Amino acid sequence: MPMNHKKWLRGAVVLSIGHGIYLSNLFENDRHFSHLADFEREMAYRTEMGLYYSYYKTIINAPSFAQGIREIVFDNVTEYGHTINTLKRFNLYPEVFLGANYRNFKKLSEIFGWKNEICWQVNRGANLPPVNSCEGVGNQHYFYIYNVFAIAGTVLGSVFILGVILGDGFIGGCISVAAFIFNHGEATRVQWTPPLRESFAYPIIIAQIALVSYVLKNRLSGLYHTFTIASATVLAMLFWQFSQFAFMTQVACLYLTYILDFIPFSTMATVIRAHALGFIVSFVLLFGNEMLLTSMLLSSIATVMMLIFADRLLTRITFRPLYVLLTGCLFLAGAVGIKLAVGHYLEIEDDAHIFEILKSKFTDFATFHTRLYTCSAEFDFVQMDTIQKLCKTLLLPTVAMALALVLFFIFNQELPACLWRSTASRQKPFADVIYNTFQLLIFGVMAALIMRLKLFSTPQFCAFSALLVNSRFFSRSLTFLRMPSWIQKAVAIAVIAGMAMTGVENVRHQLSIHGEYSNPDQELLFNWIEANTKKDAVFAGTMPVMANVKLSTGRPIVNHPHYEHKALRDRTLKVYSLFSRKPLNDVHNTLVDMKVDYFVYQDGWCQPHHSKKECSYRSMWDLHDPTNRNKDSNCNIISKALQTRKFEGLKPFQVVYNANNYAVFKL
Repeated sequence: MPMNHKKWLRGAVVLSIGHGIYLSNLFENDRHFSHLADFEREMAYRTEMGLYYSYYKTIINAPSFAQGIREIVFDNVTEYGHTINTLKRFNLYPEVFLGANYRNFKKLSEIFGWKNEICWQVNRGANLPPVNSCEGVGNQHYFYIYNVFAIAGTVLGSVFILGVILGDGFIGGCISVAAFIFNHGEATRVQWTPPLRESFAYPIIIAQIALVSYVLKNRLSGLYHTFTIASATVLAMLFWQFSQFAFMTQVACLYLTYILDFIPFSTMATVIRAHALGFIVSFVLLFGNEMLLTSMLLSSIATVMMLIFADRLLTRITFRPLYVLLTGCLFLAGAVGIKLAVGHYLEIEDDAHIFEILKSKFTDFATFHTRLYTCSAEFDFVQMDTIQKLCKTLLLPTVAMALALVLFFIFNQELPACLWRSTASRQKPFADVIYNTFQLLIFGVMAALIMRLKLFSTPQFCAFSALLVNSRFFSRSLTFLRMPSWIQKAVAIAVIAGMAMTGVENVRHQLSIHGEYSNPDQELLFNWIEANTKKDAVFAGTMPVMANVKLSTGRPIVNHPHYEHKALRDRTLKVYSLFSRKPLNDVHNTLVDMKVDYFVYQDGWCQPHHSKKECSYRSMWDLHDPTNRNKDSNCNIISKALQTRKFEGLKPFQVVYNANNYAVFKL
């Protein structure tokens, strides 16, 4: 490995460590995590976070590691009445790895007498009893979040490496790092939501993108690079089910770069084999996950491999527009056709909601399920506030200038040869730049459609901004200009200084966020559940609350926040019928059929949406169940009964708990 490469890797390691510490400090400032009791820490993991953490808790508390794995592979607590493989369904390999390591770490600590936990008593005030709080890597929560932040910290290191690649040197990496730090709040949310799948997978995805870019830049090929890319691909696929969609876009971008003759055949074959190998290994380790079989990733990989196999025939076409149009259409037809054929043959509809969400974005199409997604801010279109923030730090203007450079490059270098292509070889320079341009555009569209996906676009923007100081690309794009080293450094200083004018204030704002987690209402609810219900009592309710019921009380639940499975969507619809206008007797019978013993109710879920009237449960049910539209809403009936404490109108439901924003109905 060249000396410069070693320096860059060392720099990436230092940046990753520093970023991980920064994330940990932000999390501590926001929650005052060090002074919470363990049960309060569990409640702080809201909605999906609590669900995922519950499996880590299962593994570390099981009599043995093997027993813990059995409990999550044959799970009848998460969707009571069904035994499901949660490792397969929820991509729980992070919890498996961390659970195994924590158990081993605790054993070693006992053997060698390591003191890795400090405990004290915290007086909480507000008439709440004092609690014991423990801090240190020996605490199960700290072991978990320290590892999350260590993994997430590598994003900055990967952005630096990608900036070095695109900027053709250390200065490019500096610009990318500065852009990421100054736009940190728009680039990641791991500091607020550590247990989410993206916290584990995205760092691997951005590292894989940097690795692929390095391979393209240097036109590398061979088994070593196949296995390294495949290894990163496997980890990301095991950690997050959305990774398949990110890699599908990568395959599409790579193939588009390939048919434009920027990637040599051997390099393209190396990368696509890595994707194929990564897919196969992931499919096996995820117990034959059906969503992978019907994914666009599988069909895209299969189509590209077939087209590469037919390359000797297709590459004879020298008329470039015909070649690009034909191969592009074949790719689209193959990718979509194979996906639809496999889905139809296997009768799998788990990913149907994704296309329904996209359809609802551009038409008046809506269902109960699409509304649950699109009414959430993170699934809405990107907010103007986000765009303004990225403009104030000059990130978007910088990216726009970098894209302008790419356009000049195409105009000066590609336009003269736009009609005819050489069949001899694919030796055009800057394959890494062209690939990352396509990747940036796709990630940008994804973020514009679904705000949550800005975690893909913003880091990509930051890395791409380094292109402004790539002197070789600059001279090929603007043939009448040259970029001496002093101009390169001056441009870098100007860009970073411009970003810092607002960026430094963004960093100060993040560091100024201070809070302290407290949820006494939910604490009282869980204490009541622990004291007054059987260990095997089955609960239903809103998805976020159910995740915490499972985590904090260990009670079986019938629905949860991991909404990507069709059977679970159908279950949730039945549970949420309590918020509809259906007769209470019908709702009661539905829940009894699901073997539910208790329903946890929050009146807040029945209130009108603060900005979109179609986003209230009443409106969602009027859309889904128009036949009962003229009847009184169960929300009105329940709210009135709870306020007046006249519970007769709620029969056959029995109110057994009603305090502090929560009510529990016994069936």
